[in-house]
Amino acid sequence: MTTTVAVLGLGAMGLPMARALSDSCTVRGFDPTPERREAAEGLAAVCTSAREAATGADVVLLAVRNAAQLQSALWGEDGVTGVLERGSVVLLTSTVGIEAVRETAERLAAEGLLLVDAPVSGGPIRAGNGDLLITVGAEPEAYARVQPLLETMASTLTWVGQRAGDGQAMKTVNQLLCGVHIAAAAEALALAGSLGLDQALALETLQAGAAASFMLGDRGPRMLQAGDEGGAEVRSRLDIFVKDMGIVTTAARRAGLPTPVAAAAEQLYLLGQAQGLAASDDSSVITVLAPPAAD
Repeated sequence: MTTTVAVLGLGAMGLPMARALSDSCTVRGFDPTPERREAAEGLAAVCTSAREAATGADVVLLAVRNAAQLQSALWGEDGVTGVLERGSVVLLTSTVGIEAVRETAERLAAEGLLLVDAPVSGGPIRAGNGDLLITVGAEPEAYARVQPLLETMASTLTWVGQRAGDGQAMKTVNQLLCGVHIAAAAEALALAGSLGLDQALALETLQAGAAASFMLGDRGPRMLQAGDEGGAEVRSRLDIFVKDMGIVTTAARRAGLPTPVAAAAEQLYLLGQAQGLAASDDSSVITVLAPPAAD
C-alpha cells in the first residue's frame, strides 16, 4: 500500500521535501500562505486546511519555523491532532529545541500519537534531491514506521537515540558549528576586503587550503554579493540562525557548558536582525562587520 503523507509547511524546505517524497508516496500539502500553496501545484493534492491534509494520513510531516508554529500546527485553530487516528506518526523535520520536542512528545503520547524527532540539514536544493542530513530521536516502533520516508529524503540518516529530543540535541551541535562557521567566514572575507585584497581571489585561495569549510564555500560567494543592489539570493534567512544559535546557547547553559565562540556568533546574528536583515540571506551578516561602501 502507498503511504499517505501530509506535509504541513510548504516553504523553502517543506516544498522540496514534499516533491522528493511524491515519487514514492501519496503527498498532500498545506501551507497557510496562498502563494506557497500555488507553488506546490503538481503534488497529489494541495489542501485548503491542515486538517484536510492530515485526515486519513499515515504520517504528518511538519516543516515549521519554530516551537510556536509546532504547537499551532498540532493544537491550534487548524490543529491536526483531532483528526489523526491513534498510532499515527508525526514526523518533525524542524529545529525547535530539545525541551520543546520532549514536551510535545509527551502530549502526543497521551493522545495515542507517535513523534519522530528528525531535524534536517542541507538546504532547499539538497532537500529536493533527497540529499539531506537527518538526525533522528525516536522509539524503535516509530522510527521503523518512517524509516523508508527518511531514507528517501536523506543521504545521511543517523538514528542517534530512542527519545524524542535526541535528534534535536544532535542538530543543536550541528548548528553550533554551522553558525560559527558562517560568522567566521564573514569575518575572514571582511578582513580580506579591509586589507585591500580581492575578496573573490581570497575566497578561491582559502577554499583550496586548510582554512576551507563547507560554509565558506557555500556562503562565501553570496557574501561577495551582499553589498549589491537587492543583496544575495535568499536561500537561508538570517533570522533562522538567530533562532538556532539561541537554541544552542540555551542548551549549553542548561548543560552548564560554556560556549563563548557560539555566544559571540549569536550576537553577530542578533546585530544583523537589529539592522533589518532578518529576512535577508544569512550571508548578509558580512555587512554587519563591513557595511557596503556608499556609491
